[in-house]
Amino acid sequence: MKYIGFILFTVMTNAAAQLMLKQGMMSLGDISFAGTNPVIKILQIVFSPWVFFGLCTFVISMASHLYVLSKVELSFAYPFLSLAYVAVAVFAYFVFREDLNGFRIAGIAAICVGTILIAQGGSGHAETSNQSNPKSVQSSELTQ
Repeated sequence: MKYIGFILFTVMTNAAAQLMLKQGMMSLGDISFAGTNPVIKILQIVFSPWVFFGLCTFVISMASHLYVLSKVELSFAYPFLSLAYVAVAVFAYFVFREDLNGFRIAGIAAICVGTILIAQGGSGHAETSNQSNPKSVQSSELTQ
């Protein structure tokens, strides 16, 4: 539970990135590659302000996730990323006026319950010491 703050930071930056990308694509309007150089069009999309900041936020989220993975088990950390869907769905409802019907609310509840069960189901700490495996092979043993 020591790294929950970092995990939640990863989740929230992931969700923020999604919201920025959506805003960026809405501000660009319909995308068409007809009659344009696809490379130039992709560069225009990537360097539009909301998309660019969304991509930068994804990089921050990924760096945070890498840190988390160095500290806790993947089977503990990864399911928390589903909370990004919860955050995106709720914020999209309020910011973009997207639909949040009963099925989506039930799915959000299931995700929250599942994440709570995962958080309670184990320590989440990865073993990083060689003491857990007394038969670890030393490099000098490999050359013999």
